[in-house]
Formats: sequence, C-alpha cells, structure tokens
Amino acid sequence: MKRNLPPLNWLRAFEASARQLSFTSAAAELNLTQAAVSKQIKLLEQFLREPLFHRKARSLVLTKVGEAYLPKVRDAIERLVAGTQEVFGNRRSEVLTVRAPVGFSVNWLGPRLPGYYQAFPDRPVRIVSSVWGDMFDRERFDLDIRYGLGNWPEFRTDRLSWEKLIPLCSPALLEGKRPIRQPQDLCHHNLLHVLGYVEGWAVWLKAAGIEGMNFGQGLQFDTVLVAFEVAAKGAGIALGRTSMTQGEIASGRLVAPFDLAAPIEEAFHLISPMDGTEHPDTDLFRDWVIAEAYKDRLAD
Repeated sequence: MKRNLPPLNWLRAFEASARQLSFTSAAAELNLTQAAVSKQIKLLEQFLREPLFHRKARSLVLTKVGEAYLPKVRDAIERLVAGTQEVFGNRRSEVLTVRAPVGFSVNWLGPRLPGYYQAFPDRPVRIVSSVWGDMFDRERFDLDIRYGLGNWPEFRTDRLSWEKLIPLCSPALLEGKRPIRQPQDLCHHNLLHVLGYVEGWAVWLKAAGIEGMNFGQGLQFDTVLVAFEVAAKGAGIALGRTSMTQGEIASGRLVAPFDLAAPIEEAFHLISPMDGTEHPDTDLFRDWVIAEAYKDRLAD
C-alpha cells in the first residue's frame, strides 16, 4: 500500500515552527536558515493542499488545520525519538554486544543470563541473535559465538561446548502405527536436518551401526528451533546437540528414544579479534561464559 507521507524534514520544520510560533526560532533549533524553514513549510502546505499558519507581521498563528495536525505530527516524532532511543540509545561503545546463533541464544545462553545479571547488575550486555555466521563486524558487536571446528586464525577462540548428537522426537512417536523402538525404525520417519552443521545424521547413524539408510531423507531448516518445533509436533526426528537439548527434554516436549549419544568435533566457540581495543567488559563476560561452559562439561 502506498504511504502518502510528506518528508520528515518538512514535518520537523512544522513541529518546531508550530511549537515556537516562529520560523526564526525554529531555524535556530534545527540549525537551518530562516529561509530554509519557511520554504519547507511552504512545500508541506503545498503537499497537504492546506495552509498551516497565518503569517502575521511579527508572528505566526496556526490555522485550524494546523492546530489539528500538530498533535499528530508531535506524537509521531516523539514515537520515533522513543523508538530510536530504545533500539540505539545505549551505543555499542557503552554496552557489551555479543552475537550468537539464535538456537544457542534461546537454548543455552538465555537460561544462564539471569545469573550473569545477578552477579553483575551494573554491567549490561546486549545479545544479537543470528542465523548464519556472517563476518565479524566490529561496528555491530564485540564478541561472537560461532559453531564449527574452531579454526578462525585471526581470532581468539574459547570453546564453549563439547557436543554429542542425540535423536529427539515427540513422546507420541514412541507408540502408534510405527513406534520408534530401535534405530532401524527411523527409516519410517522424517529426519530433520539443520543447515550449516557439517556433522549430522550420517555421523549418528554410523555410530548406531545403521547401513543403507538414506540419511539425507526428510526436511531441512536454517535453525534448530524450527527443527525442534516440528519434532515436537510429531512430524519428524530432530538431531539435537547436547548443549541445546536440556530444556527441551526437561519440559517433556521431546524425548531421546535411544541411549546412544555420538560425540562430534564441532562445537560452539566464543571468538574475538586478537588485534584492536576490546570493550572494557569483554574479559568479564568471557570469564563468566567460559565458567558456565565448564560447569556443563563437568556435569556431563
């Protein structure tokens, strides 16, 4: 739908002029010339096909239409200011910004963050979730959590997980017409794949001694969250990594039909550039998240 809106600079000129009832004062506030403000108001009036001011010799007076329009414009500008402050108010230089894959953010990092805030209530952190691991962007974040083998030579790398692959499914699939009782039963169900993972169903099926099965069968997704959701609805078998399965299993939405958990080399890593100035809170967050990771490893 076409939005028939006047340019924002015209609206700012109108709001400032209407508030101060002076083109000259509005120009000073907006760092423009009086002529520029006057022209923007004239263009706005032409756009709206209505006069907004009565121009007196030494003052301005709003027309009835101008009086009606002013609160609408002021509200819109205030909403823009509030929205900008909400999203961008704490600049990256002030708040430690950490990018992490969305599945890891929801299933691993999110449940632990309350502990971070409790321990460091005056050291805020901003989490930026991602689906694909784009290049490191110093202007957008200070630390990055990536999944892989840890071979990023230009970065400091700290391992956060030691993964095992575990099939997960809805409890309903343990019964029914084609119940899952042994690994061979997987051939009757969709295997759910997450794009971007190198080690997947082929690794687990080999560890289970299954040969001849088409491990590429099934559905593909770009995030584990969708795969888990589809599995919970009984539409397939997801392959979970142990760092992200605890909450799903504890909730009862998903169950592990087999005892076999296949170790893999891929893992989540915290990375940061080895050159340049780090954010003042980088070491604090790094030490905390590594300690949380080792708690998991000791509990495994």
